Amino acid sequence: MNRMLISAAHKSSGKTMVSIGLCAALAARGHVVQPFKKGPDYIDPMWLSQAAGRSCFNLDLYLMERDDIVATFDRHSAEVNLVEGNKGLYDGLALDGSNSNAALAKLLDLPVVLVIDARGMTRGIAPLILGYQAFDRDIDIAGVILNNLGGRRHESKLREVIEHYTDVPVIGAIQYDERLSIEERHLGLMPSNESHVAASKIKQIGEAIAEQVDLDKLLELSRKEPLAVPHKAVVSPLPCGDKVRIAIARDRSFGFYYADDLEALEAAGAELVPFDALRDAQLPEVDGLYIGGGFPETCATELEANASLRAGIKQAIENGLPAYAECGGLMYLSRGIEYEGRNYEMVGAIPGDVKMHAKPIGRGYVHLKEAEAHPWPRPDTPAKQIKAHEFHYSSLENLPSDSRFAYHVERGYGIDGDRDGLILHNLLASYTHLRTIGSCYWATRFVAFVRRCKEQQGKPISTIGKSL
Repeated sequence: MNRMLISAAHKSSGKTMVSIGLCAALAARGHVVQPFKKGPDYIDPMWLSQAAGRSCFNLDLYLMERDDIVATFDRHSAEVNLVEGNKGLYDGLALDGSNSNAALAKLLDLPVVLVIDARGMTRGIAPLILGYQAFDRDIDIAGVILNNLGGRRHESKLREVIEHYTDVPVIGAIQYDERLSIEERHLGLMPSNESHVAASKIKQIGEAIAEQVDLDKLLELSRKEPLAVPHKAVVSPLPCGDKVRIAIARDRSFGFYYADDLEALEAAGAELVPFDALRDAQLPEVDGLYIGGGFPETCATELEANASLRAGIKQAIENGLPAYAECGGLMYLSRGIEYEGRNYEMVGAIPGDVKMHAKPIGRGYVHLKEAEAHPWPRPDTPAKQIKAHEFHYSSLENLPSDSRFAYHVERGYGIDGDRDGLILHNLLASYTHLRTIGSCYWATRFVAFVRRCKEQQGKPISTIGKSL
């Protein structure tokens, strides 16, 4: 098998473009490529998944136990396994580097391919590479890919310097080409589900990488024996039951879902039924509803125009449809979104108003403590602290003073700085993005909650009141 970490000296070096291109180029040559992404991220994995033709899985040293990371990597490994890092190789929250990209490389025995933005560099590239080698001798910097080069002469100088002063091979040299860039937004790249040119962009990047990176050399340097895998963690302490149907918003507005969460929902007995919040006139006949994150503000005109679906979702929630909404989903279920000087009417199931801001309101890892009001079935040994993350530039305002919440926020912001997880009827809506990892079994608990509500109602709740 082959495995590698695509990292960089610092963020915005082009490692995501290179990772997407490598996935596409290797897949085009007939290799089975499995992408992974280090840290909490939805957008890069969407591009990597599309480029490789396989779902990308996140590996997070802050949220996951080490054994869980190794087991997750092993469970999904394929012929070629590509892990895209976040930020720089040695960057991370901990002073000792225990949650850095380098730490992940050690844990999974990943040869590192360092992407270097070489604009304006010549001889100075040598001490940069030597310094990254010397900082931690246990890290195998297998090769470098030079990016944003200023022409063949620039490339020749860099290759000569690197060959003279270091023992690190140059695997690729990518000339500056603005056509290879992907439009960015405040949380990173534009999601691939919003880009109507995503497929052609991936193809273009893949062809450029195939021409300018020595793929055979890359595969030679990244060939490794399989990892020794520890015991596999228990997915959930809650038993499964009868199948339930859960509607899931999958469209240009809502696409922030972790692949392992979707797997956990299905393993717990959920049949996931996709719907398009922009185009579908009504919900399918289901027992529950899940609306993940995304950028509903960028599609607010279309979401507002789909009045029949908005009315149907509001009525279903008021009738008791068990529902879970994260971030963008919470925004959609509010009364409206204020964005770029205009108010857009949304579902109205949440008696509050969303306002977009120029700077982030909540961004980064969060720690939650579950409140007694939390409606989902609990395992016998509930987590003392739930670790998760949030990324939102919006706030939810004008909520009633007697609003109930599922979580106390110990780190982060949530809805109001102290609380998150608004509870209304059988709806739980939060800014926090949960992951079914460690001792957080949200997927299994939500499915169990949907199943319990279905048993109490006796029929799919989303059908109640449709004739009204």
